[in-house]
Amino acid sequence: MSPTERPLEHIPAVGLTDVSMAFGGKTVLAAVTLDIAPGSVVALLGANGAGKSTLIKILSGVHTDHGGEVRIAGEPAALHSPLAARRLGIQTVHQRIGEGIVPGLSVAENLVFEELAQARGNPFLNGRRVLARAREIQAGLDLGWSDSLLRRDVSELGISDRQLLILARALATRPRLLILDEPTSALSAAEAERLFTLVEKMRDDGIAVLYVSHRLGEIDALADRLVVLRDGRLTEDQAKPFDWDSALRAMLAQAQEATTARPVREGSAGDVALSLKGVRLLEGRAPLDLDIRTGEVTGVVGLLGAGKTELARGLFGADPFTTGSLELDGRPYGPRRPADAIRAGVHLVPEDRHADALVPGWSLARNISLPFLKSLSRAGLMNTAKEDALGRDTIAALGVVARDEHSTVEELSGGNQQKVVVGRWLAETPRVLILDEPFRGVDIGARRDIGRRARALAAEGAAVLVLSADVDEVLEIADRVVVLAAGEIHLDACGEDAERDRVIQTISASV
Repeated sequence: MSPTERPLEHIPAVGLTDVSMAFGGKTVLAAVTLDIAPGSVVALLGANGAGKSTLIKILSGVHTDHGGEVRIAGEPAALHSPLAARRLGIQTVHQRIGEGIVPGLSVAENLVFEELAQARGNPFLNGRRVLARAREIQAGLDLGWSDSLLRRDVSELGISDRQLLILARALATRPRLLILDEPTSALSAAEAERLFTLVEKMRDDGIAVLYVSHRLGEIDALADRLVVLRDGRLTEDQAKPFDWDSALRAMLAQAQEATTARPVREGSAGDVALSLKGVRLLEGRAPLDLDIRTGEVTGVVGLLGAGKTELARGLFGADPFTTGSLELDGRPYGPRRPADAIRAGVHLVPEDRHADALVPGWSLARNISLPFLKSLSRAGLMNTAKEDALGRDTIAALGVVARDEHSTVEELSGGNQQKVVVGRWLAETPRVLILDEPFRGVDIGARRDIGRRARALAAEGAAVLVLSADVDEVLEIADRVVVLAAGEIHLDACGEDAERDRVIQTISASV
């Protein structure tokens, strides 16, 4: 039976068949097949780097060079631009609220912005008609916004009202599919409830919703179905009631027979290198204490939003902690900026190498030397011979595949770029090395090279802290496992106490 012959209620609003995508030879999505029915909320789960953003960008018309087929209402569709996707009924509300706000315009003008953009010389541009249309949209969604609020400059709105504005604008077009990407990430509990009411109204009105969130409680309350992406592949597809243990295993851990994780060992720790007392990672959560010891790799595992990056950036002085105290080798330690941490021997491999670590157009050697210019220069002049030697040493130590130390970082694969970032912070032996999602976007070979170097560093007497959402990645490298959820520690274990199933069950019980 062809799509046009099938009963309307059985035709998916949007369907994907064998959708694949690769960047620089690395597969990001692999043969993803998924149907989203009208009037349903499908939750999309996946750890960082699983392929969620790529899938959203394909549906939004941003990425067009993909394999497989996208269907709208049962018919093949060419989503060759964001405008084409919107015209075919796909609306996306992105996580970064600022992307959808047009500064300098009123709330009403922002609310009807897409219609304004298409009106050109139409008399619809008349201010009274704009206000009337904005009233119509907000009334239909029961936002409760007054005329005075609609006339205000959009910059005066708070975060929650900006989020609702973007959502209302998307819904004004009566989309077939609405994609919500972490829609409550900046909202309070009360503000999120307003959003949930709207999501339920959309479902009742027959709109298909793809809901991307790391907050499992929201998914349990709102979604009719959940699917899990891991390494670009769909690994789980469940209808309600959800089996969260199974979903988390599909998202966070490889199949048991495929894992290379070694047993977490006991007894390798030395003295306390870095101590945290009464540090609050997330607003409104209980403060925590944590000791990080020399000679040991401490692995911190948790979902997105657990507080892992806040922990890493606070220890590095990028976002200093506002509560509690720190000690480094028994002495007060309070970095107010990364330079303070670097001087103290605390080094960070950040979560996003492109945004926070690599300088485009610079050579491998120059990228590695960046934090250590003072020690590589004299009277303000760079010792390029030392810089080049540093680059060659990193290539040799971590097996970086590059033409030579003068290769630009753009010439390298993702895994080799990550090795350069790790190698940078090993150029001067750190007292504490923090690696935030160090294996994201790298192949198994690069992952093992980085893990081997981190373990060697710990064996030489440094303290190593590895933060990841991937249970197997942590188990493969760590001597000790800490489970973090909502900014609080739920497990701190070594040896048999850090067994894989227990780690996953702890994460499941804490969400």
